[in-house]
Amino acid sequence: MSGDRSLGEVERAVRARVGDLPVRPEQMAAVAGIYRAAAAVRQHFENSVLRGADLTWTGFVVLWVVWIGGERETRKVAEEAGISKGTLTGVARTLHNRGLLERRAHPTDRRLALLSLTPEGERLMARLFPEFHDEEVFVTGGLNDDEALDLAELLRRIVAQVERRGAERRLELLDGRDPPPRRSGRRPKGAGAL
Repeated sequence: MSGDRSLGEVERAVRARVGDLPVRPEQMAAVAGIYRAAAAVRQHFENSVLRGADLTWTGFVVLWVVWIGGERETRKVAEEAGISKGTLTGVARTLHNRGLLERRAHPTDRRLALLSLTPEGERLMARLFPEFHDEEVFVTGGLNDDEALDLAELLRRIVAQVERRGAERRLELLDGRDPPPRRSGRRPKGAGAL
């Protein structure tokens, strides 16, 4: 939605497109702002501090969760990182192959696995976090401390709304039916182009 157009131009284009549909522009602007801000911040971090460490945003978040929380079950790491267990499997494999993350079987339940940082992973996070935090300060540089805290509280309230009522709302939207399976975006082999 960004490209060469300003935020104001995009908002005018949306109003022109939706016409008389009953929309709440303030809420639409809030969600669009969350998306744009998240994408801009992620891109900035991946192209600056994380690039030097050869990490993706998701790879950093997985390391962060384990660094802060210590050894964790994979399902808890996935939950805290906000990713699927399948995504975690691939990310954890990459981090393990780089010598940053260790995976071991749970001592009492062999179906579960535990993740912990290796000494190399600990050193990387101890070195990388101050650089990462400097970029947190940079991207919020247009806010004073009170505004940053207000923004954090408003975002927490949005997350809490989705966590508290999201499942119920999704069932409402699906009339109680199970959701269809997720698609990866890949077409089956032999599927023609559109």
